[in-house]
Amino acid sequence: MGWTCEGSGAVGIARAAGYHAGMFPCQPRGPFRQAMHPLLTDIRLVTFDLDGTLIDSVPDLAVAVDTALDDLGLPAPGEAKVRDWVGNGSLTLMERALRHAVLQNEAPGTSQRGGPIPGKESVAPRDGVTAPPRWSDTSGLVAGKASRETRGEIDKALLERAHAAFLTHYARDPGSRTRLYPGVREALDGLRGAGYPLALVTNKPEAFIVPILAGFGLAEHFALCLGGDSLPQKKPDPAPLLHVAAHFDVPPAACLMVGDSRHDIAAGRAAGFRTLAVPYGYNHGESVRDSGPDGVVESLAELV
Repeated sequence: MGWTCEGSGAVGIARAAGYHAGMFPCQPRGPFRQAMHPLLTDIRLVTFDLDGTLIDSVPDLAVAVDTALDDLGLPAPGEAKVRDWVGNGSLTLMERALRHAVLQNEAPGTSQRGGPIPGKESVAPRDGVTAPPRWSDTSGLVAGKASRETRGEIDKALLERAHAAFLTHYARDPGSRTRLYPGVREALDGLRGAGYPLALVTNKPEAFIVPILAGFGLAEHFALCLGGDSLPQKKPDPAPLLHVAAHFDVPPAACLMVGDSRHDIAAGRAAGFRTLAVPYGYNHGESVRDSGPDGVVESLAELV
């Protein structure tokens, strides 16, 4: 149920975040820096989203999505499409990719495609992904289709196969194309140096969090991290944020949620957190300002 960057309980979390026993919970060593962003006034805990807020992970996600669909003989959507689908967890990502494949399959003039992407290794023989669906038969892709918008249910077995293939491919290389957004390192270093405990709440599967953060030398910055599978609920449900607040014994009103999408803002608002948005991430083509965050910064460096 999430992970801490040092130890397995309150003592380990406190040590990792720069606390000593007499200060825990959430009383930082020394006063907070006075020149911080006004939204940090009276804030005692800062929680961040990951994808689209701290990192641009779409290039790696897109490769895994494309290769997983190619294993099934389905068209690869490409990076631009995947960028619009990120934010609700890997299962939803693959469901959106399959729906797109159905539309591509039904489009006039679309021809059958098969075989592996050049230079990519197929997982089909190893992971049991066999007998890719033919272009002439999409009945197994969507059950009960109501329109070309594919509002029906994606075949559960096919979705499970596609999701398993995605996880396999993504686990092989979750970070080589992923980049930190400008200002992220400065913000995290500054907040940590000022004594703020930092938490991470993402809908990405928990197993991928440590390898990605460690690749940027940021794993030790976070006292607690929750993935989309750490709890029964995930954003936009407020439960993960409430779990973080309770874990550190900080009132929600003294917590800040920083994210890039309407799901982050909705979760933060429902949990009673103050909310801060960045406009450069993944929000399904919408402006995150429309979600009504308490503040927006162009770069996280503005926090410090």
